[in-house]
Amino acid sequence: MANEHLATYLNDHLAGSVVALELLEHLESSYAGTPLESFFKDLTAEITSDREKLEGLMSQLEIAESRPRKASAWVTEKITALKLLLDDPADGDLRLFESLEALSLGIEGKRGLWLALAAVAERSPQFRLLNYPELISRAEAQRSRVEEKRIETARRALVGAK
Repeated sequence: MANEHLATYLNDHLAGSVVALELLEHLESSYAGTPLESFFKDLTAEITSDREKLEGLMSQLEIAESRPRKASAWVTEKITALKLLLDDPADGDLRLFESLEALSLGIEGKRGLWLALAAVAERSPQFRLLNYPELISRAEAQRSRVEEKRIETARRALVGAK
């Protein structure tokens, strides 16, 4: 049943999870020994679980993981990390703010994935493999927590910005 558009869409989201998890790994390391470390560890565990759900769905739908997409996601994360480093070499509030913003947008994209698959599942029983309302709710909760930290960080990072 692996149609090309579905395979592309799901692999794009799988690749997005690679970027998110690489970014979270850096954030956990940067904020080791602070309250943010546990925040990022918890988020990493949840996003890893969501990724596993996506991988399981792909497996059940007989959609192969695209190695080129995963590799390009890894490269994208490295370029993003370089951009963040250039923006804030001190690994300070601006880098944290921009990292949180990237995570927030990625989580919103994941929420969109679950919403789209829930809509498809209404018409196609073969997609009724996951609890989409639960996954949507979880993405909303993740985004809310990240947004709270992002706005809190914006207050520090953007002081004096015109």
